[in-house]
Amino acid sequence: MIRILIADDHAAVRSGLRRLLEAQPGWEVVAEAADGKDAICKAATTKPDVAVLDCMMPVINGVEATRQIRTRVPGTEVLIFTMHEDEQLIEEMLRAGARGYVLKSDAAGQLLNAIESLAEHKPFFTPTVSEILLATFLEPLVRGDSCLSDEEGTLVRLIAQGHTNRQIANKLQIGLKTVESRRAATMRKLNLSSTAALVLYAIRSGLVES
Repeated sequence: MIRILIADDHAAVRSGLRRLLEAQPGWEVVAEAADGKDAICKAATTKPDVAVLDCMMPVINGVEATRQIRTRVPGTEVLIFTMHEDEQLIEEMLRAGARGYVLKSDAAGQLLNAIESLAEHKPFFTPTVSEILLATFLEPLVRGDSCLSDEEGTLVRLIAQGHTNRQIANKLQIGLKTVESRRAATMRKLNLSSTAALVLYAIRSGLVES
């Protein structure tokens, strides 16, 4: 069962999404919201697996709504579903905690794939969004990086797949403090300052699938 929250200020969009999503076996739309504040409240109440948000909503915008949902309900992944493809906005949404970004101009199948991926705590970006990010954000970051060791590559892949430091420690059978120190050292080596940037690096480098 995948439990989904839809947040968009257009009733027709919410209705269309509900029909599309609930047609998928085992998927349930547990709540709808017409603005960012309502989305935050309903996410806290229903604790969906995935919150599908437009980034331009009244009362509280998508960036702040994403940040608060991820803070209040850490188990809920946020997928941005919008018509806006501005590179700065995409970066802001990812820094706020979104782990997927799909344009309304993309095929419906991309949206379904994105929800399925995020429900498994895996990031998802459509080819269009990936190209925007690669052209404007990732290339300057990775120009000066050095090759990662196998150990560092494994660590980056696990982080990008959504594993916590403790889960990584258990998987690799090393101490929690060792994971924390290796994570910090790897991010310094790549000249990255956020988990969102690390996820994008992992996709760019082929460590995880987009």
